[in-house]
Amino acid sequence: MTQQIIQLWLGKWRSLIEVILLSVGIYYGYLYFRGTRGAKVLTGLAIVFLTLTLISQLLNLVVIGWIIRSFSVFLAVALVVIFQPELRRGLAELGGHPIFSLTSEKRETVHDIAEAVSQLANKQFGALIAIERDTSIRVYEETGVIIDSVFSVELLLTLFQPKAALHDGGVIVRNGRIAAAACIFPVSQRETLDRSLGLRHRAGLGITEESDAIAVVVSEETGGISICHRRRIERGFTPETFRKRIGEILLQGPYEDEETDPEQLAREVDLPAARDNALVPHQKERSNDTLAV
Repeated sequence: MTQQIIQLWLGKWRSLIEVILLSVGIYYGYLYFRGTRGAKVLTGLAIVFLTLTLISQLLNLVVIGWIIRSFSVFLAVALVVIFQPELRRGLAELGGHPIFSLTSEKRETVHDIAEAVSQLANKQFGALIAIERDTSIRVYEETGVIIDSVFSVELLLTLFQPKAALHDGGVIVRNGRIAAAACIFPVSQRETLDRSLGLRHRAGLGITEESDAIAVVVSEETGGISICHRRRIERGFTPETFRKRIGEILLQGPYEDEETDPEQLAREVDLPAARDNALVPHQKERSNDTLAV
């Protein structure tokens, strides 16, 4: 009797664990597919499948029920084909998680990037910089002009000077070197994006959706600094808070610039925590903030 009770109790725990795992999987799957082009396709297929199943069960339609059961295997293969871009991005994002990341930038490179972005923001030069991580983005490098030069603040400012020939497009930084300029990045097609985001910001998000790269965007109109990583965008940085945040991301840990006054950093206001339904984490709500390409 006691053994039966123990087995029944263990069976309930197994069922509870299964329910929790399925619930978590469905919830995060919904969050991932929400706002993508595949979301409508998935919703339509689910409605058709559930409707036909319900009708066949209520009216005892044997043929329709057999067809649904027979095509369920082919439907699984079809879903993999239809949602191949979303599945590829999801696996790339999982592999690009900081836990599995093997890439860590040097402190000198982080300092130079922070200094260059700060000067770009002060001069209000529009800029888009993609920092390559574990996933190669050479396919986008081929769309621009190969530079392959040692990273320097002066060179980056020259590339993004408004009248420069290579100021349009993005710059790719790899292993402390400027690999290419005037590169064309994929534009994010998410429907939930803020309409105030220009093409430069959407391209910054797009490159992070296709790889584990980190994109830095400087607004040409406002000089605002944004960071795109792991399919998210963080905005509203000052040069000081940007230095700290980009250092944390690239060095995968706390970062303090030796040339930055600690008292000045202490006076910076902490960024608010992201809400579950917020598109842009770490951003204060601003109704009149317009971002240009």
